[in-house]
Amino acid sequence: MIETNEYFDGNVKSLTLQTADGKKTVGVIGPGEYEFNTDAKETMSVVSGDMEVFFPEYDEWEEFSSGASFDVPGKSSFKVKVQSDVAYLCEYEG
Repeated sequence: MIETNEYFDGNVKSLTLQTADGKKTVGVIGPGEYEFNTDAKETMSVVSGDMEVFFPEYDEWEEFSSGASFDVPGKSSFKVKVQSDVAYLCEYEG
């Protein structure tokens, strides 16, 4: 079954799918700055658009564009800044 998710007053929306390979979400992030918390390790891929991501462990912002991906450790947080809509795919481990 597909689950619909909405965060930050509707500025971030996603669909969740549980597969044999694990949980995956695909979604859109609207313009703004957001902080996400993670339970499990995840790999986030930018499908369309550009985003800046702040990794607390490195204390810096890094840019990611269409086709790029990054890993986020479980039980952590990260910030995202986008200037225009960004589509993403997130794959969770565990």
